[in-house]
Amino acid sequence: MSDETVFDEEALEAGRIQFARPVAFMMGCAKIDQLPAPDLPEVAFAGRSNVGKSSLINALVNRHGLARASNEPGRTREVNFFVLEDKLRLVDLPGYGFARASKDTAKKFQNLGRAYLRGRPNLKRVYLLIDARHGLKAPDKEALDALDQSAVSYQVVLTKADKIKAAEVDKVVADTLKAISKRPAAFPRVLATSSEKGRGLPELRAEIMAACEIML
Repeated sequence: MSDETVFDEEALEAGRIQFARPVAFMMGCAKIDQLPAPDLPEVAFAGRSNVGKSSLINALVNRHGLARASNEPGRTREVNFFVLEDKLRLVDLPGYGFARASKDTAKKFQNLGRAYLRGRPNLKRVYLLIDARHGLKAPDKEALDALDQSAVSYQVVLTKADKIKAAEVDKVVADTLKAISKRPAAFPRVLATSSEKGRGLPELRAEIMAACEIML
Protein backbone atom coordinates (compact mmCIF):
# COMPACT_ATOMS: atom_id res chain seq x y z
CA MET A 1 0.00 0.00 0.00
CA SER A 2 1.15 3.53 -0.71
CA ASP A 3 1.01 6.64 1.38
CA GLU A 4 -2.58 7.33 0.29
CA THR A 5 -5.02 7.87 3.12
CA VAL A 6 -6.62 4.70 4.46
CA PHE A 7 -8.14 6.44 7.47
CA ASP A 8 -11.51 8.12 7.55
CA GLU A 9 -11.98 11.72 8.64
CA GLU A 10 -12.97 10.65 12.16
CA ALA A 11 -9.67 8.82 12.69
CA LEU A 12 -7.66 11.73 11.28
CA GLU A 13 -9.48 14.19 13.53
CA ALA A 14 -8.98 11.97 16.59
CA GLY A 15 -5.25 11.96 15.83
CA ARG A 16 -5.20 15.73 15.49
CA ILE A 17 -6.95 16.18 18.83
CA GLN A 18 -4.72 13.72 20.69
CA PHE A 19 -1.49 15.21 19.36
CA ALA A 20 -2.64 18.74 20.19
CA ARG A 21 -2.77 17.82 23.88
CA PRO A 22 0.01 18.58 26.40
CA VAL A 23 3.37 16.98 25.65
CA ALA A 24 6.66 17.23 27.51
CA PHE A 25 10.19 15.89 27.48
CA MET A 26 10.34 13.16 30.11
CA MET A 27 13.95 11.96 30.21
CA GLY A 28 17.00 10.89 28.26
CA CYS A 29 18.67 7.55 28.94
CA ALA A 30 22.27 6.69 28.16
CA LYS A 31 22.07 3.20 29.71
CA ILE A 32 19.47 0.48 29.40
CA ASP A 33 18.92 0.32 33.18
CA GLN A 34 17.82 3.95 33.16
CA LEU A 35 14.72 3.33 31.07
CA PRO A 36 11.36 4.28 32.61
CA ALA A 37 8.88 1.62 33.65
CA PRO A 38 7.03 0.11 30.67
CA ASP A 39 3.68 1.40 31.91
CA LEU A 40 2.55 3.37 28.84
CA PRO A 41 2.38 2.41 25.17
CA GLU A 42 5.41 3.66 23.24
CA VAL A 43 6.28 4.27 19.62
CA ALA A 44 9.90 4.84 18.65
CA PHE A 45 11.51 6.77 15.83
CA ALA A 46 14.71 5.45 14.28
CA GLY A 47 16.80 6.45 11.31
CA ARG A 48 20.10 7.66 9.98
CA SER A 49 21.53 10.76 11.57
CA ASN A 50 20.14 13.95 10.10
CA VAL A 51 17.15 12.16 8.55
CA GLY A 52 14.82 14.53 10.41
CA LYS A 53 13.69 12.54 13.46
CA SER A 54 13.58 15.51 15.82
CA SER A 55 11.87 17.69 13.23
CA LEU A 56 9.22 15.05 12.62
CA ILE A 57 8.51 14.61 16.34
CA ASN A 58 8.20 18.37 16.75
CA ALA A 59 5.86 18.59 13.77
CA LEU A 60 3.65 15.73 14.99
CA VAL A 61 2.96 17.54 18.27
CA ASN A 62 3.22 21.04 16.78
CA ARG A 63 5.98 22.08 19.20
CA HIS A 64 8.97 23.72 17.57
CA GLY A 65 11.52 23.14 20.33
CA LEU A 66 10.41 19.94 22.03
CA ALA A 67 12.90 17.57 20.40
CA ARG A 68 16.22 19.18 19.67
CA ALA A 69 16.98 19.27 15.98
CA SER A 70 20.59 19.73 14.98
CA ASN A 71 22.60 20.07 11.79
CA GLU A 72 25.37 18.04 13.41
CA PRO A 73 24.98 14.34 12.59
CA GLY A 74 24.80 12.05 15.61
CA ARG A 75 23.67 14.67 18.08
CA THR A 76 21.02 12.36 19.57
CA ARG A 77 23.08 9.90 21.61
CA GLU A 78 20.51 8.92 24.19
CA VAL A 79 17.11 7.30 24.10
CA ASN A 80 14.90 10.34 24.61
CA PHE A 81 11.35 10.00 25.92
CA PHE A 82 8.48 12.44 25.39
CA VAL A 83 5.16 11.86 27.11
CA LEU A 84 1.87 12.86 25.50
CA GLU A 85 -0.80 13.53 28.13
CA ASP A 86 0.09 10.42 30.14
CA LYS A 87 -1.36 8.23 27.39
CA LEU A 88 1.57 7.67 25.09
CA ARG A 89 5.34 8.04 24.91
CA LEU A 90 7.24 9.06 21.80
CA VAL A 91 10.79 7.73 21.81
CA ASP A 92 13.66 9.28 19.85
CA LEU A 93 16.35 6.63 19.30
CA PRO A 94 20.03 7.45 18.65
CA GLY A 95 20.75 7.99 14.97
CA TYR A 96 22.89 5.47 13.17
CA GLY A 97 25.54 5.95 10.53
CA PHE A 98 26.96 9.23 11.87
CA ALA A 99 30.53 9.96 10.94
CA ARG A 100 31.69 12.51 13.49
CA ALA A 101 31.63 10.17 16.46
CA SER A 102 34.31 7.56 16.97
CA LYS A 103 33.49 4.00 15.99
CA ASP A 104 33.41 2.95 19.64
CA THR A 105 31.00 5.77 20.51
CA ALA A 106 28.80 5.03 17.52
CA LYS A 107 28.63 1.34 18.41
CA LYS A 108 27.78 2.15 22.04
CA PHE A 109 24.73 4.21 21.15
CA GLN A 110 23.59 1.91 18.37
CA ASN A 111 23.77 -0.99 20.83
CA LEU A 112 21.69 1.07 23.28
CA GLY A 113 19.02 1.44 20.62
CA ARG A 114 19.07 -2.29 19.87
CA ALA A 115 18.83 -3.15 23.57
CA TYR A 116 15.79 -0.90 23.85
CA LEU A 117 14.13 -2.64 20.89
CA ARG A 118 14.71 -6.13 22.32
CA GLY A 119 13.56 -5.49 25.84
CA ARG A 120 10.54 -3.19 25.63
CA PRO A 121 7.24 -5.10 25.98
CA ASN A 122 5.16 -1.89 25.68
CA LEU A 123 6.76 -0.87 22.37
CA LYS A 124 3.92 -0.90 19.85
CA ARG A 125 5.73 0.16 16.71
CA VAL A 126 9.00 1.56 15.40
CA TYR A 127 8.89 4.18 12.67
CA LEU A 128 12.00 3.88 10.53
CA LEU A 129 12.66 7.22 8.90
CA ILE A 130 14.18 7.30 5.43
CA ASP A 131 15.16 10.46 3.53
CA ALA A 132 12.89 10.53 0.47
CA ARG A 133 15.68 12.10 -1.59
CA HIS A 134 17.95 9.09 -1.12
CA GLY A 135 15.73 6.06 -0.47
CA LEU A 136 17.01 2.97 1.32
CA LYS A 137 20.80 2.86 1.75
CA ALA A 138 23.06 0.14 3.14
CA PRO A 139 22.90 1.38 6.78
CA ASP A 140 19.09 1.40 6.53
CA LYS A 141 19.08 -2.21 5.38
CA GLU A 142 21.17 -3.11 8.42
CA ALA A 143 18.52 -1.39 10.56
CA LEU A 144 15.80 -3.38 8.81
CA ASP A 145 17.67 -6.59 9.62
CA ALA A 146 17.98 -5.56 13.27
CA LEU A 147 14.27 -4.74 13.47
CA ASP A 148 13.31 -8.06 11.91
CA GLN A 149 15.57 -9.88 14.38
CA SER A 150 13.95 -7.99 17.25
CA ALA A 151 10.50 -9.01 15.98
CA VAL A 152 9.17 -5.51 16.59
CA SER A 153 6.51 -4.17 14.24
CA TYR A 154 7.98 -1.32 12.20
CA GLN A 155 6.81 1.02 9.49
CA VAL A 156 8.88 3.00 7.01
CA VAL A 157 8.25 6.75 6.95
CA LEU A 158 9.82 8.85 4.23
CA THR A 159 10.93 12.31 5.37
CA LYS A 160 11.59 15.51 3.41
CA ALA A 161 9.12 14.52 0.70
CA ASP A 162 8.67 18.19 -0.18
CA LYS A 163 12.26 18.32 -1.44
CA ILE A 164 11.57 16.18 -4.55
CA LYS A 165 8.90 16.05 -7.24
CA ALA A 166 5.65 14.17 -6.70
CA ALA A 167 6.51 11.53 -9.29
CA GLU A 168 9.84 10.91 -7.59
CA VAL A 169 8.08 10.50 -4.22
CA ASP A 170 5.74 7.93 -5.77
CA LYS A 171 8.72 6.00 -7.14
CA VAL A 172 10.55 5.99 -3.79
CA VAL A 173 7.36 4.79 -2.07
CA ALA A 174 6.96 1.98 -4.62
CA ASP A 175 10.63 0.99 -4.45
CA THR A 176 10.55 0.96 -0.65
CA LEU A 177 7.40 -1.15 -0.54
CA LYS A 178 9.02 -3.66 -2.86
CA ALA A 179 12.18 -3.75 -0.72
CA ILE A 180 10.27 -4.51 2.50
CA SER A 181 7.59 -6.77 1.01
CA LYS A 182 9.16 -10.00 2.31
CA ARG A 183 10.42 -8.68 5.62
CA PRO A 184 8.51 -10.38 8.44
CA ALA A 185 8.14 -7.45 10.85
CA ALA A 186 7.52 -4.68 8.29
CA PHE A 187 4.12 -2.98 8.29
CA PRO A 188 2.92 -3.01 4.67
CA ARG A 189 2.40 0.69 4.19
CA VAL A 190 4.89 3.48 3.53
CA LEU A 191 4.08 7.06 4.46
CA ALA A 192 5.64 10.06 2.72
CA THR A 193 5.90 13.05 5.04
CA SER A 194 7.17 16.60 5.22
CA SER A 195 7.76 18.22 8.57
CA GLU A 196 7.90 21.64 6.91
CA LYS A 197 4.77 21.33 4.76
CA GLY A 198 2.74 19.02 6.99
CA ARG A 199 2.33 16.30 4.39
CA GLY A 200 1.49 12.90 5.79
CA LEU A 201 1.37 14.07 9.40
CA PRO A 202 -2.39 13.51 9.90
CA GLU A 203 -2.01 9.98 8.55
CA LEU A 204 1.01 9.29 10.75
CA ARG A 205 -0.84 10.49 13.84
CA ALA A 206 -3.73 8.18 12.96
CA GLU A 207 -1.28 5.30 12.39
CA ILE A 208 0.19 5.84 15.85
CA MET A 209 -3.25 5.98 17.46
CA ALA A 210 -4.23 2.72 15.77
CA ALA A 211 -0.96 0.97 16.65
CA CYS A 212 -1.34 1.94 20.30
CA GLU A 213 -5.10 1.30 20.35
CA ILE A 214 -5.72 4.75 21.81
CA MET A 215 -9.31 5.95 21.80
CA LEU A 216 -10.47 9.46 22.62
